[in-house]
Amino acid sequence: MFTLYWPYLFADYYRGLEIVTAVVGVVILLSSLDDLFIDAWYWVRQIYRTVVVRRRQYKRLTAEQLRSHAEQPMAIMVPAWLEYDVIAPMLSNMVSVLDYTNYTIFVGTYRNDERTIAEVERMRRRYRQLVRVEVPHDGPTCKADCLNWIVQAAFLHERAVSQVFAGFVLHDSEDVLHPLELKYYNYLLPRMDFIQLPVTSLERSWFELIAGTYMDEFAEWHSKDLVVRESLSSMVPSAGVGTCFSHSAMQVLTATTSNEPFNVESLTEDYDIGTRLNRMGMKQIFGKFDVDYVTRRTSWFGLGREKMGSIQMPLGVREFFPDNFRAAYRQKARWTIGIGLQGWQQVGWAGPLSTKYLLFRDRKGLVTAFVAILGYLLMLNFLVFYAADQLGWWTVYYPSVFRINGWFMTIMGLNAIALLLRVVQRAYFVGSMYGWEHGLLSIPRMVIGNFINAMAAARAWRLFLSHKLLGTRLVWDKTMHDFPSADQLDRHRQRLGEVLLSWRAIDASHLQQALVMQRDSRRPLGAILLEQGWLDEGTLEEAILFQEAESKPVAPPHPAMQDIVAV
Repeated sequence: MFTLYWPYLFADYYRGLEIVTAVVGVVILLSSLDDLFIDAWYWVRQIYRTVVVRRRQYKRLTAEQLRSHAEQPMAIMVPAWLEYDVIAPMLSNMVSVLDYTNYTIFVGTYRNDERTIAEVERMRRRYRQLVRVEVPHDGPTCKADCLNWIVQAAFLHERAVSQVFAGFVLHDSEDVLHPLELKYYNYLLPRMDFIQLPVTSLERSWFELIAGTYMDEFAEWHSKDLVVRESLSSMVPSAGVGTCFSHSAMQVLTATTSNEPFNVESLTEDYDIGTRLNRMGMKQIFGKFDVDYVTRRTSWFGLGREKMGSIQMPLGVREFFPDNFRAAYRQKARWTIGIGLQGWQQVGWAGPLSTKYLLFRDRKGLVTAFVAILGYLLMLNFLVFYAADQLGWWTVYYPSVFRINGWFMTIMGLNAIALLLRVVQRAYFVGSMYGWEHGLLSIPRMVIGNFINAMAAARAWRLFLSHKLLGTRLVWDKTMHDFPSADQLDRHRQRLGEVLLSWRAIDASHLQQALVMQRDSRRPLGAILLEQGWLDEGTLEEAILFQEAESKPVAPPHPAMQDIVAV
């Protein structure tokens, strides 16, 4: 009897697939309408600015204007937990690259992270502008906790040197900075209370598909979505790096939170703090200042010749993101918990309609991430049924519950158009930043990104529900980072005097005097500096070792690596 009935089971199953597909189609259409609204706002704004605003011949901000402003003191804050493998080269690159002198770097470390402490201490002996801040308890806790201790140390430093920091800048241990970053903040402070620069991924090879999804998403988010957010609601979420707070903003945040400006109850303290500043009426800006970058790329997916060129991009922060599926979804799970679940719980739905809409947009991924995967499973099922039908294995089926020209087919057609628009725009933004090869690869990488996002949403729900129901502690879920090699950074070997000056080990007047003495006596510069008492022997040895390390041959650069040397 079962043998006679099983064909009808397949027919019932197929009908169920049709009903589920209709539900999924409606959800996808609603989500697509949200995306289309953002697209329309962006492109209409771009057309308006091109046709109307730019024809008024406003003078664009120049690098010369940035450099002409007197330097205000800046505090750079770098929280570190298990960053022993990247913190030293990151700090070295920061000091060498920044076209700024009036700044102090505060690196926060935990007392039970001895390897990171050792690396930071080694850098502290080299750089006089570096201060290590020890969190007085074991880690990991959360990034916000580490940052709060850094802020208090910065305030103590202000009192000790009788100097007030104009800005507090957030960075992570894998960030690659642009020389003009602090100059740009300096130009806007204190008029602006909160400045966020674009964040993008350093270029990867065509076969690094997981890391490529970060290239794609950040290229579109920080070229389009954040522009729309600022235009629509004047609220700019912090990206956690490339963010600058004015002194007044940091004081207000500290005063209103019992000396804890960063929310220790959130895993995305950056998103949380941007929302709170907006509610306080603080002036926020998403900075868009175009600069030129030199590029070194191998065309035709690594098969062609290496070509040197340049590209104009907004001044921003770049870094390597994970190229491992597990690391990627775990990192995104932390973002999902903080932005979607903790944000819902702590921020709620307060604010004007535009803000409510953007909060909905931030949180819809908690559901739509699974809907996308369900869509792939449905497609796979229909392909199996189609193959069975063509082979004559599927013989019993019911008439479709949906008419051929009915509403269901209309929804499917609209979803197909929306998908095409998504693909074209993603390829456009990625291609504009990384070349046509990556623009083309962004299409299949959208599928990979959907699976990463679904795994991240699943992990976020699991951890958050465990935290709420069982009291499980949410901690800093460490993501291991990569930092570009010296060859990838294309740094040229600095002279001894340049190294010592960038380290602030000597001042410019002493260097000039020593160079005059060197020209007259033909003696080594280091010996003269030691003899005059302007430099200690340990720092000189460290500087010479640094020069030797820079001059040693290194492995060939990443084949598709974008050079980060700025013009």
